[in-house]
Amino acid sequence: MTGTLAEPAACSFPAIGTTATVLVTDPEVLDGSVALLRADLAALDRACSRFRPDSEIRRAETGAEVEVSPLLAAHLDASLRAAALTGGRVDPTVGTCLAGLGYDRDLAALTDGPVDPRPAPGWWRLSRCGRTVVIPRGIRIDLGSTAKALAADHSAARIAAHTGTGVLVNLGGDLAVAGPAPAGGWLVGLEDGGGVVSLHDGGLATSGTTRRRWLRDGLVRHHVVDPRTGLPTAGPWRTVTVAAATCLDANTAATAALVRGADAADWLDAAGLPSRLVDTAGRVTRVGGWV
Repeated sequence: MTGTLAEPAACSFPAIGTTATVLVTDPEVLDGSVALLRADLAALDRACSRFRPDSEIRRAETGAEVEVSPLLAAHLDASLRAAALTGGRVDPTVGTCLAGLGYDRDLAALTDGPVDPRPAPGWWRLSRCGRTVVIPRGIRIDLGSTAKALAADHSAARIAAHTGTGVLVNLGGDLAVAGPAPAGGWLVGLEDGGGVVSLHDGGLATSGTTRRRWLRDGLVRHHVVDPRTGLPTAGPWRTVTVAAATCLDANTAATAALVRGADAADWLDAAGLPSRLVDTAGRVTRVGGWV
């Protein structure tokens, strides 16, 4: 891929409960790129937020057949695809589990209290046909595992198409690039002591257990939940970073690896996904051609 000589320009702002960043290789299109990303994330919040009672996903949790917007349909399809590819280790019905752990509102508003852990009801209980969906009553949907990543992919591609420039979109550690990369690629600093890598295309995602933590029933909880138990994962890994053809695929694999636990490195290696895993003692394992 041919790079440009322009110095990338960047802008960061708070959105969807995290920090959104857009970088472009042409500084003259930065303001327009930020506007496009803000619009995309506002639409995402209206469609997919589990913390907004007026969001489209909240209003769809009725047990009845509901017609949804193309945006929500795309995110539901992405979540169901992730569930199928990972054998249910990434499951959109973990919203029910998170509510049982007290994470049913914005993280800053959480207080201590009792927990009611329960396994995820199961992604296979959702019915999708065309633009319609049936979410059985009582099931809470959490699209967080896939929505940020898919949004990063879509926004990067849309900004690149509108501006003709190289773009990197970072949504809280879910990165997607589109268009011509700068000379030498996009230099990305990794979490958990990973140094810097050069990204030319596709996506990169890091999932971890060290952020989005809260106190509940006297114990520290985190947001990566094992759908089989309804409890936060307790495996050997604290962060997993994966590179893939899309940010969505990278995020799906990284999240599933945390849930898989001990065999995650072998699973990622067999899939040929360049990955960096850090265990709870800080030891690093690199597989799938990660260098």
